[in-house]
Amino acid sequence: MLSLLNRFADAGPEIHLTPNVVFHLGPLVITNAILYGWICSAVIIVTLIVVARRMTIKPKGGLTQFVELITEFIRNMVEGAFEDKKKADKYIPYFLSVFILFLLVNWLGLLPFTGDAFRSTGQPLFRPFTGDLNATFAAAAITMAYVYISSIREAGGFLKYLRHFFVGSPKNPMYFAIGILEMISDASRVISLSLRLFLNVAIGEMIIAVFSYLGHFLAPLTALPFFLIDAFDVALQAYIFVILSVMYLAIAVNHGPEEANDLTKEDVPDRIKLQPERG
Repeated sequence: MLSLLNRFADAGPEIHLTPNVVFHLGPLVITNAILYGWICSAVIIVTLIVVARRMTIKPKGGLTQFVELITEFIRNMVEGAFEDKKKADKYIPYFLSVFILFLLVNWLGLLPFTGDAFRSTGQPLFRPFTGDLNATFAAAAITMAYVYISSIREAGGFLKYLRHFFVGSPKNPMYFAIGILEMISDASRVISLSLRLFLNVAIGEMIIAVFSYLGHFLAPLTALPFFLIDAFDVALQAYIFVILSVMYLAIAVNHGPEEANDLTKEDVPDRIKLQPERG
């Protein structure tokens, strides 16, 4: 143990928490995370186009079957969250695209040539796209903007959408305070979604780097268990990102303002009268 501590004191694995600038495209700064994100996106788009052309009524194996299984899985998940299946069908393409993007980008970020394998001007040339907080924050902001816009459209307007935060009469100070807290909590979802995805990817990258360093020429063996765990974890994080986004939208759509404000004092006696008498 002392020898390991001495090794870390002398030198250690190079850990990068922030992306490095690779080049400039006019006024735009292109980092290694953005560059690798572009490469991954191009690979994913070409792959899915090829898979789409190979799909037939008769199921096929390999990558085509894998994509079909993912599509069916996300479709069932979204439909299960919404009370109206027709409404759910409108949102399946977006959430399916987000899941496939994050799943494959996260897995491609685990390939050996990311990190310190290739360097440019002394800095890593490629970095996992979701290992950049800017990338995950942008993805979370776009997704939540999509959720908010869809929720407002389904509610029939911005003011009607705001009413679903207030369960009961907003004239009641307690209900009003709870509604304000719900709005603040709702606004913080962008931060929670982005941090959850970023931290899991970044920490997994650090752990693999540490055990690769400890293994020297046995690095593939020492890092393999953590590589497999991280592959499962980043897939799970892609699922969590999507399922939370789906639930945020489903809550607003399933429980509209009319239903949320239905239980007032005036309505309670009428509702009780509608209940069957029990002897």
